[in-house]
Amino acid sequence: MRRTLLLVNRQSTRGYAMANTRSFEIQARIDEKRQAALQGGGPPRITAQHQKGKLTARERISLLVDPGTFREYDMYVEHQCMDFNMSDQKITGDGVVTGVGKINGRTTYVFSQDFTSYGGSLSKTFAQKVCKIMDRAMQVGAPVVGLNDSGGARIQEGVDSLAGYAEIFQRNVLASGVVPQISLIMGPCAGGAVYSPALTDFTFMVRGTSYLFVTGPDVVKAVTNETVTQEELGGAGPHTKKSGVAHDAFDNDVVALARTRELLSYLPQSNRAPAELRYTVDPVDRADAALDTLVPGDSHKAYDIKDVVGRIIDDARFFEIMPDYARNIVIGFARMGGRTVGIVGNQPLVSSGVLDIDASVKAARFVRFCDAFNIPLVTFVDVPGFLPGTQQEHNGIIREGAKLLYAYAEATVPKIAVTTRKAYGGAQCVMSSKQLRGDVNLAWPTAELAVMGAKGAVEILWRRDPDGRAKAEEEYNRLFANPLPAAQRGYLDDIIQPSTTRRRIIEELEILQDKQLKNPAKKHDNMPL
Repeated sequence: MRRTLLLVNRQSTRGYAMANTRSFEIQARIDEKRQAALQGGGPPRITAQHQKGKLTARERISLLVDPGTFREYDMYVEHQCMDFNMSDQKITGDGVVTGVGKINGRTTYVFSQDFTSYGGSLSKTFAQKVCKIMDRAMQVGAPVVGLNDSGGARIQEGVDSLAGYAEIFQRNVLASGVVPQISLIMGPCAGGAVYSPALTDFTFMVRGTSYLFVTGPDVVKAVTNETVTQEELGGAGPHTKKSGVAHDAFDNDVVALARTRELLSYLPQSNRAPAELRYTVDPVDRADAALDTLVPGDSHKAYDIKDVVGRIIDDARFFEIMPDYARNIVIGFARMGGRTVGIVGNQPLVSSGVLDIDASVKAARFVRFCDAFNIPLVTFVDVPGFLPGTQQEHNGIIREGAKLLYAYAEATVPKIAVTTRKAYGGAQCVMSSKQLRGDVNLAWPTAELAVMGAKGAVEILWRRDPDGRAKAEEEYNRLFANPLPAAQRGYLDDIIQPSTTRRRIIEELEILQDKQLKNPAKKHDNMPL
């Protein structure tokens, strides 16, 4: 009996030792894989990344999220490709870091492409990692931030990589209007990879290190015989000033990440949640006498609409979107009385604030974003009309201008408009007019609401009586070059002193915070494209 017990004890001890040995071996292997994942493509490639002025995928995440809050998913994922000797070339993590963290104390899902691993190229498993966090973001109602730094599809995987892109595109579309989506282009982004950022709400670039193009300079030269550099073809300059693909560009990774954190502070978590209310020491009833004389008496003289905005919003803090594109209209986020608002304003400093194709499309998409996420709209109107000319007509100003009209007309969020000076023709209708369900339409005493300015109107009406034009122009100005006719017809709710604008808007926002308005039931709309 005693011998039997000894044998049992020896066997148990040996079993425990073997189990512990296996456990230690497994733990050692896990630790080895974890360290491999943390190293990405290895020290030499990390050094090369730094030499280009770029941070690594993990360094970017550590700057983006609040310290100590990032929880990584799928760290141990490796690709399953067996072709072209890829089974011998496995990097743990497979080229992308994915997970969830806190930004300004609020849950945010993040994926960060790792250029040190396979050049950040997308594989089937890479795409699965990205899709997983996008699905979770929609389920819990939290923003998605994508840090893009990739050479494109992983060629060795063929159609699998293309299918991976398509899976991501599908999530981008389903998430649109459900949770905010932000793309940061922090390196190359080429081929099919460009369409995911294009489907998101905001796209930011880094000057000198990021590029966006469907086909690179070599292909362009082969097909069109045109010689062009990466920067000229798809750098931050062309996309923030000419194409409008990117919403802004920053000098380096650090600034880009900091500005993204700032943008997220204005946005709600999802379409089911309100934007965060921020305390401000800026008095809600603050008057600014400078506004009473800011608009020049001569309607041909320009002023900066951003001066108006800065004097009305909380703490003069304005997060402008697309500042270098279609500068004749200004859009961006601010707070009034602690509440996030979307600002839209014609810019008299640039082309007199006229609406053209680019300005219409720029503002329309912003209005629709604000409406999707229940952000009230405050519009400052000083517009002489739509830009005339064959170039605008032939390029579709009718269709493109209708997009802005459509956006304001379908928006159900609180809409407050302040006409500071001129509001002429169809452009007056488009800019959040009362007829497009504007909730509160205010005007300064300097406002003019008419079909057109006095000079143009008189030249048409008195074209056969040149001698009578001077007197007619004086009469036209008396009748229409003031806000009273519109107010008398109920098209304006009030004419206010400019110095009281801040207090009045905040009071109206307070009243409208529980506004209920729904559009007719439909599968989806069919806005002009």
